[in-house]
Amino acid sequence: MQQINDFFSNISAIKFADVVFAICIIVLFKLLSGSISYGIIKLLKMKVKKGREIKESAFYYPLKVFISVLGFYIAIYFLKTPLNLSAKIMGIVNKAFSIISIIIFARGLAKSFVPGSALVYKMIKATEKEEVDTSFNFLLKIIRFVIYVIAVFLIITELGINLNGLIAGFGITGLIVTLAAQDTAKNLFGGVVIFLDKPFVVGDWIQFDKYEGTVEDITFRSTRIRTFENSVVNVPNSVLSNTSINNWSRIPST
Repeated sequence: MQQINDFFSNISAIKFADVVFAICIIVLFKLLSGSISYGIIKLLKMKVKKGREIKESAFYYPLKVFISVLGFYIAIYFLKTPLNLSAKIMGIVNKAFSIISIIIFARGLAKSFVPGSALVYKMIKATEKEEVDTSFNFLLKIIRFVIYVIAVFLIITELGINLNGLIAGFGITGLIVTLAAQDTAKNLFGGVVIFLDKPFVVGDWIQFDKYEGTVEDITFRSTRIRTFENSVVNVPNSVLSNTSINNWSRIPST
């Protein structure tokens, strides 16, 4: 409470020019965020000449957001002396900036591994594939999942939380969560089996048990099937990996 009172008491002592300059920094970074992002991406991608391709890049929007946030960060540092901000407050500002930066760049990196992105297009060409098939799409999902997991761990570390103590502190609660997540683990393993064995891919006409239809999507947890009655069935991957499947799309053409 005392820090808040000190903060407001110091506002009256701030020179008007300092406040105006700090606001100008924020506005300037906001206005130039698009141009700076455009220039950075164009510099890194020397062969890209079309402006549309640059703006559709996975990192264009995250860079814009980061540059705008950077403007706020610099403005706060500029006002550090006039506001007489304590080391504790500046520590919070530094951590907030680091966490926001991690989130922004994790989002941009994950967006690079989606079907249709420039990076995925290069990966397809390098592997001599014609398009993103089911196995490749599943691999992209795993990569995005790993990126977000790493980002979460980086944020936890930035917050100063001891991971060893956190894991040890779960105790019985962690055991309960583990037991409750067994089905999720089974479905994930089933998805990996489908990914490796490829009994079917998206677009295949399959039949199993009492269901028959076209595979629309394969995720970590389940597979979505469009039946011939035009209804959608979400089947857990653990079920499909342990069921005999009749793939009508694999019938050799005569």
